[in-house]
Amino acid sequence: MQITATPSKQTGAVSSGRVGDSPLTAKGVSSMCILLFKFDPRPATKNAYRLILAANRDEVYNRPAKVADFWGDSGDILSGLDMEEGKKGGTWLGISKKGKLAALTNYLEPSSNADALGRGSLVSNFLMDNLDCFSYLKKISAEGHLYNGFNLLAADFKTTIARTKEDTMCYYGNRGVEVPTFLKPGIYGLSNSLLETPWKKLQHGKQLFTAVVNQNLPSESLVQQLLNVLNNQEPQLPDPAIEEQGKDFIHPIVNKYAAVCVRSPGYGTRTNTIILIDATGQVSFTERTMLESDINQWKTSTFTFTLHE
Repeated sequence: MQITATPSKQTGAVSSGRVGDSPLTAKGVSSMCILLFKFDPRPATKNAYRLILAANRDEVYNRPAKVADFWGDSGDILSGLDMEEGKKGGTWLGISKKGKLAALTNYLEPSSNADALGRGSLVSNFLMDNLDCFSYLKKISAEGHLYNGFNLLAADFKTTIARTKEDTMCYYGNRGVEVPTFLKPGIYGLSNSLLETPWKKLQHGKQLFTAVVNQNLPSESLVQQLLNVLNNQEPQLPDPAIEEQGKDFIHPIVNKYAAVCVRSPGYGTRTNTIILIDATGQVSFTERTMLESDINQWKTSTFTFTLHE
């Protein structure tokens, strides 16, 4: 089932957001993103969630991409798709009706290898693969040197109510430890350093996220409150951690990254995504995405479905 809202105008913006020369991309800085999520494989009640995930995709506004929709041989994979020449078909976040989920962020570093493999395929390939999440990340860890810096979350959510095995969520970053790790139940944050690196914007986002998910809100209210979190533009400065990792960049450029929602001419947060998976395997996937490279125009789409084998 898909419900698509009418494209809307956003009021109160401080600039047009039209494409221009971005100081962020001019220095070759990799895309910035943030993911906040609560993983609870054994929720206490049927009204609770096995996963609550809120994510921002920060990118050049005019980079070609498809909005979220179902794709794949059987049409059971849901994600947006990168349409940049040479990287078509990759994605940053997706889920399948079979319970496979993956999300990707880049690792902030001063330069990139133009000959490296495309990172967007890491998510797409997992969603199409039959490997479990740990085995897939273990395979990728052996090839990590072939890619520019990245962080990859992968998960398998069981599709039946009477689950004999628990949901599994794993993490691997090719600028961190050499092997993937299993994630315990809890609340996590990931941006453009390793998982749980204490950037102030990440800590601030986690605080806001935690305050929302602890309220036990109805699903529609929960989604709206999480969208509010993802659009928080309060700079978290000074931040020695992000400044140290970005020390090879001009200081004001790195500071553009210091909020949950990034805004800069021609570059910034262009997609918000909320994914909810409840105790019975009902999935809600909400995407709010920018239209026409204009921060005043947005389209919100919501997909709902049930996990199945």
